[in-house]
Amino acid sequence: MSEIVNNLVIVQARMGSTRLSGKVMKDLNGKPLLTRMIERLKKAKKPDKIVIATTNLPEDNPIIELCKQENCDFFRGSTNDLLDRHYQCAKKFNAKVISKIPSDVPLIDPSIIDTLFNFYENNNYDFVSNLHPPSFPDGFDVEIFSFEILRNAWENSIKNFEREHTTPYFWENPQKFSIGNVLMPEGNDFSKKYRLTIDYDEDYEVINNIFSNLYPQNPQFSYIDIINYLDKHPEIVNINNHLNGVNWYRHHLEELKTIDSSMTKKL
Repeated sequence: MSEIVNNLVIVQARMGSTRLSGKVMKDLNGKPLLTRMIERLKKAKKPDKIVIATTNLPEDNPIIELCKQENCDFFRGSTNDLLDRHYQCAKKFNAKVISKIPSDVPLIDPSIIDTLFNFYENNNYDFVSNLHPPSFPDGFDVEIFSFEILRNAWENSIKNFEREHTTPYFWENPQKFSIGNVLMPEGNDFSKKYRLTIDYDEDYEVINNIFSNLYPQNPQFSYIDIINYLDKHPEIVNINNHLNGVNWYRHHLEELKTIDSSMTKKL
Protein backbone atom coordinates (compact mmCIF):
# COMPACT_ATOMS: atom_id res chain seq x y z
CA MET A 1 0.00 0.00 0.00
CA SER A 2 1.20 3.50 -0.80
CA GLU A 3 2.21 5.95 1.92
CA ILE A 4 -0.66 7.54 3.83
CA VAL A 5 -1.55 11.07 2.70
CA ASN A 6 -2.81 12.90 5.78
CA ASN A 7 -4.39 15.85 3.95
CA LEU A 8 -5.38 15.36 0.32
CA VAL A 9 -6.93 18.08 -1.83
CA ILE A 10 -9.03 16.73 -4.71
CA VAL A 11 -9.98 19.15 -7.47
CA GLN A 12 -12.68 17.88 -9.81
CA ALA A 13 -12.11 19.12 -13.36
CA ARG A 14 -13.38 18.38 -16.84
CA MET A 15 -13.49 19.99 -20.25
CA GLY A 16 -17.16 19.30 -20.98
CA SER A 17 -18.95 21.91 -18.89
CA THR A 18 -22.47 22.31 -20.29
CA ARG A 19 -22.57 26.05 -19.57
CA LEU A 20 -19.00 27.12 -20.36
CA SER A 21 -17.18 24.40 -22.26
CA GLY A 22 -13.42 24.22 -21.74
CA LYS A 23 -13.47 26.78 -18.92
CA VAL A 24 -10.53 25.16 -17.10
CA MET A 25 -8.33 26.03 -20.10
CA LYS A 26 -9.41 29.65 -20.44
CA ASP A 27 -6.58 32.15 -20.29
CA LEU A 28 -5.73 34.00 -17.09
CA ASN A 29 -2.83 36.36 -17.63
CA GLY A 30 -1.03 34.06 -20.06
CA LYS A 31 -1.72 30.64 -18.50
CA PRO A 32 -4.71 28.27 -18.37
CA LEU A 33 -7.21 28.86 -15.58
CA LEU A 34 -6.51 25.44 -14.07
CA THR A 35 -2.78 26.19 -13.98
CA ARG A 36 -3.45 29.44 -12.12
CA MET A 37 -5.61 27.55 -9.67
CA ILE A 38 -2.93 24.92 -9.08
CA GLU A 39 -0.44 27.71 -8.42
CA ARG A 40 -2.70 29.13 -5.73
CA LEU A 41 -3.46 25.73 -4.22
CA LYS A 42 0.25 24.99 -3.84
CA LYS A 43 0.58 28.04 -1.59
CA ALA A 44 -1.59 26.40 1.07
CA LYS A 45 0.49 24.93 3.91
CA LYS A 46 -1.80 22.19 5.26
CA PRO A 47 -2.34 19.95 2.21
CA ASP A 48 0.20 17.17 1.68
CA LYS A 49 -0.86 16.46 -1.88
CA ILE A 50 -3.05 17.99 -4.59
CA VAL A 51 -4.76 15.75 -7.15
CA ILE A 52 -6.75 16.82 -10.20
CA ALA A 53 -9.57 14.30 -10.62
CA THR A 54 -10.97 14.21 -14.14
CA THR A 55 -12.87 11.70 -16.27
CA ASN A 56 -11.87 8.83 -18.53
CA LEU A 57 -13.23 10.65 -21.57
CA PRO A 58 -10.71 11.41 -24.36
CA GLU A 59 -11.86 15.04 -24.36
CA ASP A 60 -10.24 15.41 -20.93
CA ASN A 61 -6.78 14.36 -22.15
CA PRO A 62 -5.65 18.03 -22.21
CA ILE A 63 -6.20 18.17 -18.46
CA ILE A 64 -3.86 15.22 -17.99
CA GLU A 65 -1.23 16.90 -20.17
CA LEU A 66 -1.56 20.09 -18.13
CA CYS A 67 -1.09 18.14 -14.89
CA LYS A 68 2.06 16.54 -16.27
CA GLN A 69 3.43 19.94 -17.26
CA GLU A 70 2.66 21.36 -13.80
CA ASN A 71 4.02 18.29 -11.99
CA CYS A 72 0.63 17.80 -10.37
CA ASP A 73 -0.88 14.40 -9.56
CA PHE A 74 -4.00 13.36 -11.43
CA PHE A 75 -6.70 10.71 -11.39
CA ARG A 76 -9.25 9.56 -13.95
CA GLY A 77 -12.65 8.21 -12.97
CA SER A 78 -16.40 8.32 -13.46
CA THR A 79 -17.84 11.09 -15.62
CA ASN A 80 -21.12 11.66 -13.77
CA ASP A 81 -20.70 9.84 -10.44
CA LEU A 82 -18.51 12.41 -8.72
CA LEU A 83 -18.89 10.62 -5.40
CA ASP A 84 -17.31 7.52 -6.91
CA ARG A 85 -14.60 9.60 -8.57
CA HIS A 86 -13.67 11.22 -5.25
CA TYR A 87 -13.85 7.92 -3.37
CA GLN A 88 -11.70 6.01 -5.85
CA CYS A 89 -9.20 8.87 -6.01
CA ALA A 90 -8.91 9.11 -2.22
CA LYS A 91 -8.55 5.34 -2.02
CA LYS A 92 -5.80 5.25 -4.64
CA PHE A 93 -3.78 7.92 -2.86
CA ASN A 94 -4.43 6.38 0.58
CA ALA A 95 -5.88 9.60 1.94
CA LYS A 96 -6.76 10.06 5.58
CA VAL A 97 -8.51 13.44 5.26
CA ILE A 98 -9.87 14.87 2.02
CA SER A 99 -10.64 18.40 0.93
CA LYS A 100 -13.03 18.70 -2.01
CA ILE A 101 -12.54 21.83 -4.10
CA PRO A 102 -14.21 22.39 -7.49
CA SER A 103 -12.21 23.60 -10.49
CA ASP A 104 -14.52 26.56 -11.04
CA VAL A 105 -12.99 28.56 -8.16
CA PRO A 106 -9.66 29.71 -9.66
CA LEU A 107 -9.29 32.58 -7.17
CA ILE A 108 -9.32 30.18 -4.21
CA ASP A 109 -7.35 31.62 -1.30
CA PRO A 110 -4.77 29.24 0.25
CA SER A 111 -5.29 30.88 3.64
CA ILE A 112 -8.94 29.80 3.60
CA ILE A 113 -7.90 26.23 2.84
CA ASP A 114 -5.49 26.26 5.78
CA THR A 115 -8.13 27.80 8.06
CA LEU A 116 -10.61 25.04 7.19
CA PHE A 117 -8.03 22.29 7.76
CA ASN A 118 -7.06 23.80 11.12
CA PHE A 119 -10.71 24.07 12.13
CA TYR A 120 -11.27 20.43 11.18
CA GLU A 121 -8.21 19.28 13.11
CA ASN A 122 -9.04 21.28 16.25
CA ASN A 123 -12.66 20.20 16.50
CA ASN A 124 -14.56 16.93 16.51
CA TYR A 125 -16.65 17.27 13.36
CA ASP A 126 -17.23 14.67 10.67
CA PHE A 127 -17.63 17.27 7.94
CA VAL A 128 -16.42 20.87 7.79
CA SER A 129 -17.06 23.49 5.14
CA ASN A 130 -17.57 27.21 4.64
CA LEU A 131 -20.86 26.64 2.81
CA HIS A 132 -23.53 25.73 5.39
CA PRO A 133 -24.38 28.53 5.79
CA PRO A 134 -22.21 30.46 3.31
CA SER A 135 -20.63 33.79 4.18
CA PHE A 136 -17.54 33.93 1.95
CA PRO A 137 -18.07 35.18 -1.61
CA ASP A 138 -19.22 32.44 -3.98
CA GLY A 139 -15.94 31.08 -5.33
CA PHE A 140 -14.02 30.19 -2.17
CA ASP A 141 -15.65 26.81 -1.55
CA VAL A 142 -13.80 24.32 0.66
CA GLU A 143 -15.18 21.07 2.13
CA ILE A 144 -13.22 18.70 4.38
CA PHE A 145 -14.02 15.19 5.61
CA SER A 146 -12.39 11.90 6.54
CA PHE A 147 -11.98 8.93 4.24
CA GLU A 148 -14.19 6.91 6.58
CA ILE A 149 -17.26 9.09 6.08
CA LEU A 150 -16.50 9.40 2.37
CA ARG A 151 -16.71 5.62 2.21
CA ASN A 152 -19.93 5.78 4.23
CA ALA A 153 -21.44 8.17 1.68
CA TRP A 154 -20.14 6.08 -1.22
CA GLU A 155 -21.82 2.97 0.22
CA ASN A 156 -25.13 4.61 1.16
CA SER A 157 -25.86 7.47 -1.25
CA ILE A 158 -28.62 6.50 -3.66
CA LYS A 159 -30.06 9.81 -4.91
CA ASN A 160 -28.73 11.18 -8.18
CA PHE A 161 -27.72 14.54 -6.71
CA GLU A 162 -25.85 12.78 -3.90
CA ARG A 163 -23.76 10.85 -6.43
CA GLU A 164 -23.30 13.81 -8.75
CA HIS A 165 -22.21 16.32 -6.10
CA THR A 166 -20.28 14.06 -3.67
CA THR A 167 -21.02 15.73 -0.32
CA PRO A 168 -24.81 16.30 0.03
CA TYR A 169 -25.16 12.99 1.88
CA PHE A 170 -23.16 14.54 4.75
CA TRP A 171 -25.00 17.80 5.27
CA GLU A 172 -28.38 16.34 4.37
CA ASN A 173 -28.05 13.88 7.29
CA PRO A 174 -27.16 16.03 10.33
CA GLN A 175 -28.57 13.32 12.61
CA LYS A 176 -25.89 10.95 11.30
CA PHE A 177 -22.91 13.28 10.95
CA SER A 178 -21.63 16.20 13.01
CA ILE A 179 -21.40 19.25 10.76
CA GLY A 180 -19.02 22.17 11.29
CA ASN A 181 -18.94 25.46 9.44
CA VAL A 182 -16.43 28.32 9.16
CA LEU A 183 -17.73 31.86 8.77
CA MET A 184 -15.96 34.97 7.56
CA PRO A 185 -14.19 36.99 10.27
CA GLU A 186 -15.99 39.79 12.11
CA GLY A 187 -19.43 38.62 11.11
CA ASN A 188 -19.02 39.63 7.48
CA ASP A 189 -21.24 38.01 4.85
CA PHE A 190 -20.37 38.49 1.20
CA SER A 191 -22.06 35.33 -0.06
CA LYS A 192 -24.75 37.25 -1.94
CA LYS A 193 -22.65 40.28 -2.86
CA TYR A 194 -19.83 38.83 -4.97
CA ARG A 195 -19.81 35.93 -7.42
CA LEU A 196 -16.27 34.64 -8.05
CA THR A 197 -17.01 31.19 -9.41
CA ILE A 198 -16.95 30.50 -13.15
CA ASP A 199 -19.90 28.98 -15.00
CA TYR A 200 -20.80 31.64 -17.55
CA ASP A 201 -19.04 34.09 -19.86
CA GLU A 202 -19.83 36.93 -17.47
CA ASP A 203 -18.10 35.06 -14.65
CA TYR A 204 -14.99 34.65 -16.76
CA GLU A 205 -15.01 38.35 -17.58
CA VAL A 206 -15.07 39.23 -13.88
CA ILE A 207 -12.39 36.71 -12.86
CA ASN A 208 -10.13 37.63 -15.77
CA ASN A 209 -10.43 41.32 -14.84
CA ILE A 210 -9.56 40.65 -11.21
CA PHE A 211 -6.61 38.44 -12.10
CA SER A 212 -5.26 40.82 -14.74
CA ASN A 213 -5.35 43.76 -12.34
CA LEU A 214 -4.17 42.13 -9.11
CA TYR A 215 -1.71 39.45 -10.22
CA PRO A 216 0.97 41.76 -11.73
CA GLN A 217 1.22 43.73 -8.48
CA ASN A 218 0.98 40.75 -6.14
CA PRO A 219 0.87 37.15 -7.47
CA GLN A 220 -0.29 35.97 -4.04
CA PHE A 221 -3.22 38.36 -3.75
CA SER A 222 -5.75 37.31 -1.09
CA TYR A 223 -9.51 37.23 -0.92
CA ILE A 224 -9.31 40.46 1.11
CA ASP A 225 -7.42 42.08 -1.77
CA ILE A 226 -10.17 40.90 -4.12
CA ILE A 227 -12.94 42.31 -1.93
CA ASN A 228 -11.12 45.64 -1.61
CA TYR A 229 -10.67 45.78 -5.38
CA LEU A 230 -14.33 45.02 -6.06
CA ASP A 231 -15.45 47.59 -3.49
CA LYS A 232 -13.63 50.20 -5.57
CA HIS A 233 -14.94 48.86 -8.88
CA PRO A 234 -18.70 48.23 -8.63
CA GLU A 235 -18.88 48.19 -12.43
CA ILE A 236 -16.96 44.88 -12.34
CA VAL A 237 -19.34 43.45 -9.74
CA ASN A 238 -22.30 44.38 -11.93
CA ILE A 239 -21.05 42.25 -14.84
CA ASN A 240 -22.24 39.00 -13.27
CA ASN A 241 -24.30 40.30 -10.35
CA HIS A 242 -27.47 38.91 -11.95
CA LEU A 243 -26.01 35.41 -11.55
CA ASN A 244 -25.63 35.58 -7.77
CA GLY A 245 -27.38 32.58 -6.25
CA VAL A 246 -27.40 30.60 -9.49
CA ASN A 247 -26.11 27.17 -8.42
CA TRP A 248 -26.95 23.49 -8.66
CA TYR A 249 -29.15 23.63 -5.56
CA ARG A 250 -31.91 25.33 -7.56
CA HIS A 251 -32.66 22.11 -9.45
CA HIS A 252 -33.23 20.06 -6.30
CA LEU A 253 -35.08 22.31 -3.83
CA GLU A 254 -37.91 19.80 -3.49
CA GLU A 255 -35.43 17.08 -2.50
CA LEU A 256 -32.95 19.02 -0.37
CA LYS A 257 -33.96 19.19 3.28
CA THR A 258 -31.30 21.57 4.59
CA ILE A 259 -31.04 24.19 1.82
CA ASP A 260 -32.97 27.43 2.25
CA SER A 261 -34.54 28.55 -1.03
CA SER A 262 -33.13 32.04 -0.34
CA MET A 263 -29.66 30.61 -1.03
CA THR A 264 -30.45 30.03 -4.68
CA LYS A 265 -32.42 31.42 -7.59
CA LYS A 266 -33.38 30.44 -11.10
CA LEU A 267 -31.59 32.06 -14.02
